[in-house]
Amino acid sequence: MASSKTTRGAAVEEADGGNGGKQPIEKSIEKSTAKRGTGNAQDLAGLEAGLDALDAVQTKRVSPAEVLVQKVLPPIVAVAFVLALWKVLVVAKVTPDYKLPDPGLVWDSLRQLWLQGELLDIIWTSVSRGLFGFLIALAIATPLGLVVARVKFIRAGLGPILSGLQSLPSVAWVPPAVIWLGLNDQMMYTVILLGAVPSIANGLVAGIDQVPPLFLRAGRTLGARGLVSARHILLPAALPGYVAGLKQGWAFSWRSLMAAEIIAKSPDLGLGLGQYLENQRNNSDMAGVLLGILLILVVGIAIELLIFAPIERRVLRSRGLLASAR
Repeated sequence: MASSKTTRGAAVEEADGGNGGKQPIEKSIEKSTAKRGTGNAQDLAGLEAGLDALDAVQTKRVSPAEVLVQKVLPPIVAVAFVLALWKVLVVAKVTPDYKLPDPGLVWDSLRQLWLQGELLDIIWTSVSRGLFGFLIALAIATPLGLVVARVKFIRAGLGPILSGLQSLPSVAWVPPAVIWLGLNDQMMYTVILLGAVPSIANGLVAGIDQVPPLFLRAGRTLGARGLVSARHILLPAALPGYVAGLKQGWAFSWRSLMAAEIIAKSPDLGLGLGQYLENQRNNSDMAGVLLGILLILVVGIAIELLIFAPIERRVLRSRGLLASAR
């Protein structure tokens, strides 16, 4: 009897494989569980690495060749296409020459202005007025936008007025400004302000409306209130919308100034681009008229590309909204 129990015990130990009584299936379950736990840890690590890669800002430096192909070449091709189309229309005689002159005549007008030493003076007269008027509009529109955005009563009263003024054509302000102030630089700056202030203020209001309330609550918790909150929380958080408003404000400033220079005539105002355009119209010089239009277009675009575009890229890059450094 004892020998049979001994035999059965030996058989059980042999079946257990010397594992202290654990069945092989239990051992395999433990191994599977351990392997699954390791796999889950690896999956979590991979997920975290993927999220970190999404948060990281790519800082790949663009090569000069890529800049040439992506940034410089397309505008050159577009300008060449327009000039070619212009030349084709002139050669095809689709309209009389006094309505659509040859591009060479426009170039001759530009060359004549340069040789006479008037080109830079004409451009600077308009650019200096436009930039100075824009800076005044900026100083007025920034606090106005902050107050309108944060004070409900003032927003209910001034908000619709600012939107209406923004949609009003700038040329409509020239006749009353001439009557109020006369033919002088103050009249020009008034027209610029009436065109630019609503755009800048509305851009700032739109940017502040998009600031997460959590930022404001966190600032109040840290003791930021009033002007301190506006300077350190509202303006930095609303910067993308504010910069968009600045770009639009410059566009309205430039348009308002050109409208004022075209309509208002006086020797005391000097010769700006708008006045040059109007003078060429009075002389029935279509080449000069087209030159004036092209100069107004080129100067307006150049100011935006040289001043506002770099500011916008820097703001967007600081917030991780640009994929690569440019």
